[in-house]
Amino acid sequence: MTIIETTVAYVKEELAGAEGGHDWWHIYRVWKLARHIAEKEGADLQVVELGALLHDIADSKFHGGDEEAGPAKARAFLQAQQVNEAVIGHVENIIRHISFKGGKEKAVFTSPELSAVQDADRLDAIGAIGIARAFNYGGFRNRAMYDPTIAPDLHMTRDQYKNSTAPTINHFYEKLLLLKDRMNTATGKALAEERHQFMEQFLDRFYQEWEGKE
Repeated sequence: MTIIETTVAYVKEELAGAEGGHDWWHIYRVWKLARHIAEKEGADLQVVELGALLHDIADSKFHGGDEEAGPAKARAFLQAQQVNEAVIGHVENIIRHISFKGGKEKAVFTSPELSAVQDADRLDAIGAIGIARAFNYGGFRNRAMYDPTIAPDLHMTRDQYKNSTAPTINHFYEKLLLLKDRMNTATGKALAEERHQFMEQFLDRFYQEWEGKE
């Protein structure tokens, strides 16, 4: 098997039974989107594919907040497959720096490959799939769908963002609606436009139905 095929098999096994918004099918969608973006933007395809496939191999949300769990697990796997050290280091950095983290931190690592994987991951967080993932995760964490008395907080620190238990609708304003303007690549920006509009239409409809209006 190729290294990509081996990685696919590994990730499928590792994420069996994972929360539905961060399972193998999330990885699959990000992988396919990242490939598409990488081909359009001229990024290194092997690094992009490995970064996309391994980007959530040990998501800190499910590992006690440990943000080094993912990079370490990816490194151990890739070393066992005798992947080139430069590729391993690059994939580690993609995993370490891909996350939103409240959107207030300045980038300390950039590359065309990170840009491709990050855009793909962000695209999977918006649009119809993004809406489904948001409510799936909210249910997983037993959060309210919406509470009109709890306003979105757009000024959270990194730790506050990580530890937030706010209703799922707030997440649209605290993250999802911000992602369109945080895309890195021209391809990502173009793909984000329609998904963003769909979320705005959904929210309009949600509030109408919440108040019993048609």
